[in-house]
Amino acid sequence: MGVVFSGTPIVVYMRVEAQTAKEGAVADEDKKRAAHLALVDRVLNGEGRASAEDRARAFSNDGLSPPLDALIGKVADRPAQVTAEDLAAAKASGCTEDQLFELVVCAAVGQSARLYEAGLAALAEATAEGRPDRAT
Repeated sequence: MGVVFSGTPIVVYMRVEAQTAKEGAVADEDKKRAAHLALVDRVLNGEGRASAEDRARAFSNDGLSPPLDALIGKVADRPAQVTAEDLAAAKASGCTEDQLFELVVCAAVGQSARLYEAGLAALAEATAEGRPDRAT
């Protein structure tokens, strides 16, 4: 935001700049949304060592068999609690390191996608018509 003292009222200048910033923010949000969707598409549908079905299960944190379910659950919900033993157990179940890497990435991206979508939904609700007082 700039300040102009040469005859242009500061309030008008600020409003024009705020509108321009708002329009830019919409374009930026569209870019962020497109990047998010591209990431999700890539981890779920791109080439990989883990099957697309297992990547989808890891992404949704649902439907994996033990010990993968414990590892993926921790990655999604309690990542600081993932241990070398969790990874060793998953590897002992027949997964390669490449597959485990992909499944861990899918779990992390899936959890972040759920949080991102929840945040967007909360923002949309807060800024819905008749409720602008709830948005900050």
